[in-house]
Amino acid sequence: MKKERKITQFNTEKIFLAATQPIEVAYSYFETSRGGLDEEQVEDRTKEFGENEIVRERRDRGLIMLIKTFINPFIGILMGLALVSVVLDVLLARPEDREWTTVIIITTMVLVSGILRFVQEFKSNRASEALQKMVTNTASVYRDGSKSSREIAIEEIVPGDLVYLAAGDMIPADMRIVESKDLFVSQSSLTGESDAIEKTPELQERDQKTGSVVELNNICFMGSNVISGSALGIVFATGQSTYLGTIAKSIVGVRAQTSFDLGINKVSLLLIRFMLVMVPFVFLVNGLTKGSWFDAFVFAVSVAVGLTPEMLPMIVTSNLAKGAVTMSKRKTIVKNLNAIQNFGAMNILCTDKTGTLTHDKIVLERYMNVDGNEDKRVLRHAYFNSYFQTGLKNLIDQAILSHAKELGLQTLGRSYKKVDEIPFDFNRRRMSVIIEKNDGKRQIITKGAIEEMLSICSHVEVNGEVVPMSDRIKNLALADANGMNGEGMRVLAVAQKSWIEKELDFAVEDEQDMVLIGFLAFLDPPKVSAEKAIAQLHAHGVEVKVLSGDNEAVVKTICRQVGVDTTHAMTGPEMERMSYEELQKRVVCTKVFSKLTPMQKTQIITMLQELDNTVGFLGDGINDASALRQSDIGISVDTAVDIAKESADIILLEKDLMVLEEGVLEGRKIFGNIMKYIKMTASSNFGNMFSVLAASAFLPFLPMLPIHILINNLLYDISQTTIPFDTVDKEYLLKPRKWDASDLSRFMIYVGPISSIFDITTYLLMFFVIGPQMLGGAYFGLAAGDRIAFQQIFHTGWFIESLLSQTLVVHMIRTRKIPFLQSRASWPVMALTFLIMAVGIVFTFTSLGSRVGFRPLSGGYFVWLAITLVCYCVLTQVVKQWYIRRFTRWL
Repeated sequence: MKKERKITQFNTEKIFLAATQPIEVAYSYFETSRGGLDEEQVEDRTKEFGENEIVRERRDRGLIMLIKTFINPFIGILMGLALVSVVLDVLLARPEDREWTTVIIITTMVLVSGILRFVQEFKSNRASEALQKMVTNTASVYRDGSKSSREIAIEEIVPGDLVYLAAGDMIPADMRIVESKDLFVSQSSLTGESDAIEKTPELQERDQKTGSVVELNNICFMGSNVISGSALGIVFATGQSTYLGTIAKSIVGVRAQTSFDLGINKVSLLLIRFMLVMVPFVFLVNGLTKGSWFDAFVFAVSVAVGLTPEMLPMIVTSNLAKGAVTMSKRKTIVKNLNAIQNFGAMNILCTDKTGTLTHDKIVLERYMNVDGNEDKRVLRHAYFNSYFQTGLKNLIDQAILSHAKELGLQTLGRSYKKVDEIPFDFNRRRMSVIIEKNDGKRQIITKGAIEEMLSICSHVEVNGEVVPMSDRIKNLALADANGMNGEGMRVLAVAQKSWIEKELDFAVEDEQDMVLIGFLAFLDPPKVSAEKAIAQLHAHGVEVKVLSGDNEAVVKTICRQVGVDTTHAMTGPEMERMSYEELQKRVVCTKVFSKLTPMQKTQIITMLQELDNTVGFLGDGINDASALRQSDIGISVDTAVDIAKESADIILLEKDLMVLEEGVLEGRKIFGNIMKYIKMTASSNFGNMFSVLAASAFLPFLPMLPIHILINNLLYDISQTTIPFDTVDKEYLLKPRKWDASDLSRFMIYVGPISSIFDITTYLLMFFVIGPQMLGGAYFGLAAGDRIAFQQIFHTGWFIESLLSQTLVVHMIRTRKIPFLQSRASWPVMALTFLIMAVGIVFTFTSLGSRVGFRPLSGGYFVWLAITLVCYCVLTQVVKQWYIRRFTRWL
């Protein structure tokens, strides 16, 4: 009979049971072995427990996404107004008077807004998903009794899997540690505590049940990450059954709103409040002046539809989605759509040196003894150190191992065995392995940064003899290293200590009284494209700061080669000696930072943010995860360690600063196009209210029928659908664009009434000139039948002027320059603008236009219309130039 599964879902008792199992029975308790699971067991457990995934902000399926595009306050208002129309025009009307036109037009507006939004978002998700399939997080597991681990996708892990952990790894599931070496884990994603916690295999006492499960020091939880050291652990919970999975269930879908989200919401509420305040005024004025409260109510409902900016959600989403699609073509994954807008707002980019400014292909250039001569013995010791370490093998280790292979040293490992190791950390900046030769000789071999290595060496090998370390030798060693640093090479020192008597449990304290034997010099040349990319970022208002853990001389040399100003530079140790106030002042002007710890990178970003900067960070290492989280826009690459990719908003499939520049420009285009619609809509609505109120107060009839307002608004909405595809002026792209709607109210007040001026001149023209000319007399002197014809002429004239002026205004607002002459919109915007203008005019001459109350106008009207539109554009341009001089801003 098959044993009942001991791990089925997460609960505290299960965790404590996992923690308190003695090491000798742990494998049997978790139904696994020291060789891991076999394929049949993996298949059975995958069927039973499912894939190792937790609930997160997954992209919705097509149908759900389509439904969600229609869930916003503007659509809600329109559907409410459509319901009112159904009641008034259908349910309460006599059979012969029933009218579905209003409902059909409102429904069409809703469908246009929602479907266009859905199409853009769907395309964006498809493009992003296609790229994300190229980026996977993996884990090292032992299976089928193999003595070596294999890499598998984290989703394929099942309970009972034996997982090997090393520095930089994400903990792929909840697991019990059975072996470890100086394992330090960050649980900040679970507890908020930034300090790393040491994890060991030690048995937990039963009385520890009174504490929190996250305090158990032999349990590692999914979502945390390895800072340093290595370990072997048995998975006991995956996916939704993990500790993180239970948290994710309660918080999925809840994401903190950015300043961009809040800004859009604030503008939306402003426009809704404006509509809710003004519509009752329209209702009251028309009811009091015309006497028909029913007609006044229907007219007010139509005005409410006209004032509802139902296209705003579509414009925002389509712009962001289009940006994501554009970036995907450059092999850039946008994990968070709002990150594209943050690209446009970014004014400081902090970046690591390796792989961004350089080729990320480190080559071992020199291996020499303290005398400065090439020495294979130095390379041999470095080979042992890199070969036997079990932590993350970085590019330097790979360069050493590949060079040793060329020289035939790769067989040396067979004569030695590893006893222990002291893993690398970013404070010591060195790592050690303890090895033993077949003849019993045991030694510590350490490699690391020059200054840190000299601090632990009491002796040095000179001319084949071991002599005490002296200040003179130290200074000579530092001078040689600085000379190579000046050539752009990174220098590490190698030291050893032989005939060690200690058996096990080596620690940092054992790294003392070492013998310095030589140096390694590595070269990672700068990219040819880096200098051009940095110059272009600078030209577009983005300051580049280099944040590196590398040696100061190396960082400065590379920075000079790619055009980064090294006049103001700072090192991590210098930062530690400064007060907070002094450091904050220095951080602003400093462009090059070297010898930084991970927390210092985060501190620099935080300080820059406190000074109201939008800060991006590009990094790919373990030491970059905290900075990636802290930055406004975290950027990583697909070859980064797991924790870096998880922390980033943007993932580059190609590590190229030129892609970042394109992202910056795309973000600014998006911001500009969104602001075009917002300012155009706000000012247009403000002006329309003046026009409607003036007409309602002084005209003896409604200025436009409700159906006319709805058709006008539908055509106008369609004309705005190409805004996401518009271009912006080159000058607009030169500066970061941070969300700031403080200018919106002022813009409405100064620009909105311009359209009202020409609406009112059109009223006067239609009432005193065109109407009397076409019917042979003034309105009050006409018979009842002719008065209806007069009203139709008036309605048609204002409909055409209102539609054309509204449609043209996008060309006036979209640029600081003179539209059509100095700055032209993109061809989709131009084409749709003039198409809608033509459709609006032609519609009034059709039988369908006659059915809704329009009447063909004389040629004289169109002459006056052309004069009106030209004057409107000229006055708007004059006010625009004055506004820019007065307030130094436009969009």
